[in-house]
Amino acid sequence: MPYRAPLSEFSFLFDHVVGFDHVSATDLFAEASRDVTDAILAEAGRLCEEVLAPLQRPGDLHPARLENGVVRTSPGYAEGYRAMAEGGWMGIAASPDFGGMGLPQAVTSAVNDMMSGACLSLQLNPLMTQGQIEALEHHASDEIKALYIPKLASGEWCGTMNLTEPQAGSDVGALRSKAEPKGDGTYAISGQKIYISWADNDFTENVCHLVLARLPDAAPGTKGISLFMVPKRIPDAEGNPGVANSLRVVSLEHKLGLHGSPTAVMEYDGATGWIIGEPGAGMKAMFTMMNNARLGVGVQGVGVAEAAYQHALDYAMGRKQGRAPGTGMIVEHADVRRMLTTMKAEIFAARAIALACAVAIDMGRAEGDADWQARAAFLTPIAKAYGTDTGIAIASTGIQVHGGMGFVEETGAAQFLRDVRVTAIYEGTNGIQAMDLVGRKMMDGGEVAYRLLEEIEAGAEAARGTLPELAEDVWSAAETLREATEALVADAPDDRFAGAVPYLRAFALVLGAHYHLRAAMAEGASGPRTALARVHIKRILPEYIALIASTRQGTADLFALSPDDLAA
Repeated sequence: MPYRAPLSEFSFLFDHVVGFDHVSATDLFAEASRDVTDAILAEAGRLCEEVLAPLQRPGDLHPARLENGVVRTSPGYAEGYRAMAEGGWMGIAASPDFGGMGLPQAVTSAVNDMMSGACLSLQLNPLMTQGQIEALEHHASDEIKALYIPKLASGEWCGTMNLTEPQAGSDVGALRSKAEPKGDGTYAISGQKIYISWADNDFTENVCHLVLARLPDAAPGTKGISLFMVPKRIPDAEGNPGVANSLRVVSLEHKLGLHGSPTAVMEYDGATGWIIGEPGAGMKAMFTMMNNARLGVGVQGVGVAEAAYQHALDYAMGRKQGRAPGTGMIVEHADVRRMLTTMKAEIFAARAIALACAVAIDMGRAEGDADWQARAAFLTPIAKAYGTDTGIAIASTGIQVHGGMGFVEETGAAQFLRDVRVTAIYEGTNGIQAMDLVGRKMMDGGEVAYRLLEEIEAGAEAARGTLPELAEDVWSAAETLREATEALVADAPDDRFAGAVPYLRAFALVLGAHYHLRAAMAEGASGPRTALARVHIKRILPEYIALIASTRQGTADLFALSPDDLAA
């Protein structure tokens, strides 16, 4: 079925739920009026529907391949990439000083949502470039910025991030790649990196790799890591791609999904690189790119969830089976209706959380306000984990809606699940996101969490006169989560970490209920959004009770079984 860009959802969320009016009221984003953003999103939606969505299946059926050291991309991907580049979508959030649009992260996230739903494999390319641009804007020298960012923003060049090594997965501090000073301001980079998304292609002039490596005599662990720009082709005096650098694609991974996106093992053999930021500050610079990507990956989950839902709904409305009332189609069966409504409710919640996070990022940047910045930091791991978990769950449920046909590849239902599954793993696994939430993000004693919970409770109080039943459920959930947060803050680190994943999901469910309640209040006491809010608050939100119970268990039961016991 054709993909339909959910433009009305973005308009409603911007106008009534996530407070985009605060963003457009700032001096920095004054030009991002609602008329302008609606026009931008409409153009992006057209690109997604007409150009990118038709590439979804061909990329899966005809994967990227490595031929004699050259990556050959899937049919139509070069044309799709050029369409994105010509539209300026690579530099959507980049500074106009370097040829970008300078648009808010909230608008960027909406565009990435649609592109991910249309064709996730290809959307991964501009997502990496967007993150690299932000890292360079914050940490690179003026010369590097002037040379690289305009090329990246135009799409002439594209960017990657190189962190992971065979012996160092999530433990980045264990990496061994080396950077030797060459005496001319450049460095010779040597080492091997794995899982590098879009490490090469056959449609851009250059590929710009941000590579983590160690200088001689660097401190052990993450404190000894520096960041380097290592291009596929070394720019000449005019800034054009010159001679080939000493790097190569060793192999492409054979993956569960995302077949159209080449994921490579990369080898650097004395490749020429330029340092980004200060020596030993590589993780700080790379985290700028990673945090951008973490929200972006959460949005990918939401985009795929939307596409999988549309696919399942279309099938349910056209498949006749059993003795269903009305049209006789399976959409009239109660269990199928249960699946579809809960799918739609979770998508709304995950999308609202992601856009609320993006708004906080925009406000923190525009106003320099520490409270907004802290809110953005707190919401980022929630948006990443809940968005990707939702994408996986909705894609799996979409297969279930199809019944036996969902297990048949020709329907395309299974591809959504295969493609989105990795999003819970990369840019920091969702377990790491949860540990970050209850660890680093609660070093303030839970202050940001409490402010969010106060906001949720205030919203529930305001809704008591119109939607008392829903308001009471949301208020009670927020109060219970407050008590759980107080207990969590007092826990030892290991006990916090043991309950981190259920805590993050509980927080996400309560936040999602809050945004659903806002939507219902904007609509009134009756209507489809109020009905959808009731589905979330009455059917999905109650999970928080069991999740909080799990959060409070600590580590004793987990370690009561030894490794030998687990193997028995």
